[in-house]
Amino acid sequence: MKALDRDEDAKRESDRSTAAESNVLHKLAPAADLALVPEVIPNDHVFTLGVEEEFQILDPDTRELRSHIQQILGDGKVVMQERIKPEMHQSVVETGTDVCHTAAEAREQVVRLRSELAELAARGGAKFASAGTHPFSHWHDQRITEGERYETIVKDMQQVARANLIFGLHVHVGIPSREMAIHVMNQARYFLPHIYALSANSPFWVGRNTGFKGYRLKVFERFPRTGIPDAFEGLSEYEDYCKLLVRTNCVDNAKKIWWDIRLHPFFDTLEVRVCDAQSRVDDTIALAAVIQAIIVKLHKLQRQNLSFRIYRRRLIDENRWRAARYGLDGKLIDFGREQEMEARSLLHEMLEFIAREMEELGSTAELAHIARILREGNGADRQLEVWARTRDMREVVDHIVRETYEGLSIPEPGTAAAA
Repeated sequence: MKALDRDEDAKRESDRSTAAESNVLHKLAPAADLALVPEVIPNDHVFTLGVEEEFQILDPDTRELRSHIQQILGDGKVVMQERIKPEMHQSVVETGTDVCHTAAEAREQVVRLRSELAELAARGGAKFASAGTHPFSHWHDQRITEGERYETIVKDMQQVARANLIFGLHVHVGIPSREMAIHVMNQARYFLPHIYALSANSPFWVGRNTGFKGYRLKVFERFPRTGIPDAFEGLSEYEDYCKLLVRTNCVDNAKKIWWDIRLHPFFDTLEVRVCDAQSRVDDTIALAAVIQAIIVKLHKLQRQNLSFRIYRRRLIDENRWRAARYGLDGKLIDFGREQEMEARSLLHEMLEFIAREMEELGSTAELAHIARILREGNGADRQLEVWARTRDMREVVDHIVRETYEGLSIPEPGTAAAA
């Protein structure tokens, strides 16, 4: 283990927090350089949350994806305003919350947005569902949304863009200093495979069981500027990189950097983009709360002049692969200990590491729900259980729809199979 001198504030942490940090002591190191990072935190600052979900638009009879976004947007812009947006394929719709201060507030907004979307879809004789991939619809049957932005992407990337029929969950966490955010991003990269193992919800692709718990990442990494980012020395290096890409016509703006975590180019947030779309609202909010707590924890350590050890991308990629392939059922590598460990064991250790922060943020219910996922399995596990029992992809879609509509302020939808 690497020696670590704690300051007086760290010594006053609770016994639980101290015990949790002892489990990850080999990943902490003095960070004297961070003491030089100027940061003035407003008295009223909170690490705000924003949640964006990408949904599938479905034909309720065939369970196929339906290119129906224009009909939904027609009424949706009146009801949901800027909280609903199109995506590249017309069978995809995105919703986004306003800025939220707590996981409970985010839950209220996610439930409301899903409920409004369900009503809009029903008006057009459609349903919506939330998972990282559709179990059997093929990308070549889907229409591309009209618009210069999407036309440019397809012209540039061709089949890679047309085949990118995937659905993600993006979580924004507000952070008071963009300079400090770069250092937090460097450290948070380590936890991305852990988060993905919890969120994996895409075992099927164009009608086949892929053998992966999270196949969405395998599809998306064919895009440039995806995956785990490199670590940056500071904000200036990151900004120089973005300016170089624009100057050399790689991108027209930094929003076309699609890493698993990124400093948002326009908002003062860290955006974690690694998660598959979640079927259940409870899963979405629990993951958002975990991401928020990780950012808060790492920020707190930095202000105590401590830093979570920064690992090279090539090492984190090993865990990213394992998380996509095996989800919760495989092993991840603890690079501090230099050994494999059961994924669930490392995730329990991560939860202990952020337990105090989740309590401070009012997210104890979400912490308990993550423990439930560890016991019962993630979204991919539930999809695969339905497939093993029924051998019917339509039943898998019905299962996803039922979970997507759980807890919404509308009646649970029937299905053609149940009719």
